[in-house]
Amino acid sequence: MADRTFLNWPFFDERHRELAEAVDAWAAAHLPVDHGDADAACRGLVASLGAAGFLRHSGAAEGEALDVRSLCLIRETLARHDGLADFAFAMQGLGMGAVSLFGSPEQRAWLDRTRAGKAISAFALTEPGSGSDVAHTATTAERVPGGFRLSGEKTYISNGGIADVYVIFARTGEAPGARGLSAFLMPADVAGLEILDRIDVIAPHPLAHLRLNEVFLPDSALIGQAGSGFKIAMSVLDVFRSTVGAAALGFARRALDEALARVQVPRVSGGTLADYQMVQGHIADMALEVDAAALLIYRAAWAKDSGAARVSREAAMAKLYATEAAQRVIDTALQLHGGDGVRHGFAVESLYREIRALRIYEGATDVQKVVIARSVLG
Repeated sequence: MADRTFLNWPFFDERHRELAEAVDAWAAAHLPVDHGDADAACRGLVASLGAAGFLRHSGAAEGEALDVRSLCLIRETLARHDGLADFAFAMQGLGMGAVSLFGSPEQRAWLDRTRAGKAISAFALTEPGSGSDVAHTATTAERVPGGFRLSGEKTYISNGGIADVYVIFARTGEAPGARGLSAFLMPADVAGLEILDRIDVIAPHPLAHLRLNEVFLPDSALIGQAGSGFKIAMSVLDVFRSTVGAAALGFARRALDEALARVQVPRVSGGTLADYQMVQGHIADMALEVDAAALLIYRAAWAKDSGAARVSREAAMAKLYATEAAQRVIDTALQLHGGDGVRHGFAVESLYREIRALRIYEGATDVQKVVIARSVLG
């Protein structure tokens, strides 16, 4: 049983504790799902999470703000039960984050659908030649009568190929570099959108390489102001980076639970692995990493919910530490399982594959170090 005492920390209100308990009860009854067909599993999970009412937390109603503590608690809880369920929830939030924060009333009609689990969303920022280097986005959006014509490629796009709607970032050219980007809301059925390739990774989920072949989008597709795309992207990541740390925390808590169960199994020779001080040391290190990660995550989430305009430093610290710590915790749990740790069908083997990508997406660890250093130095 995962530790729940952290819910009594002063970061949370009673509604957060009730939400965490509700999500945990739902997850215990419905997860894990079969990962054999990731596309079908994600479609089913989005529909189920929407029907259960949890996806309403993935976006903000008009006039309201996103509650980052709720986002983090849901992601942590779902990840502890099933990484694909966490992914399905997270992408509904990240995919429509720009609309939650900056969307027009017309655009928010899509948000109503994604929050109900009736449409799947995607966030299309990464390109073949610019992953973390968003300022050098090459996809272009040329002004034409009545709108824009988009050309370029996007890659490693989560929900690519199954999404109903994409938020696309492209260069409109108001200024050089980051100041010349804009964000657009693009339905998946537009003419000219091509799925070049579906990408297989070590922890399967829907992922694709997209090409935009002179895709026409009307003026109403522009999110916010032309030239504000970089600000929009960073504002979205400012919210959702903490939640990546929360997902990693969920993986780490599950790994600690699995390790505790393993080391307390009676051995044929007598006693348990937990009797050894070396093993006790490993357990202590794991528990310490879990609590330290939780403190950083929920500090960042609390600060944002308390009205901070930006929490770039806090979110970067939370994302960096939680994902790196989870990798260490899971690796230790695998080691304590011996040969079973690398066998399919064992939770720690699945966790070992799930955690690795979190140290890369939404700003790799090295990028987070740059964000933190600039904040400290500046």
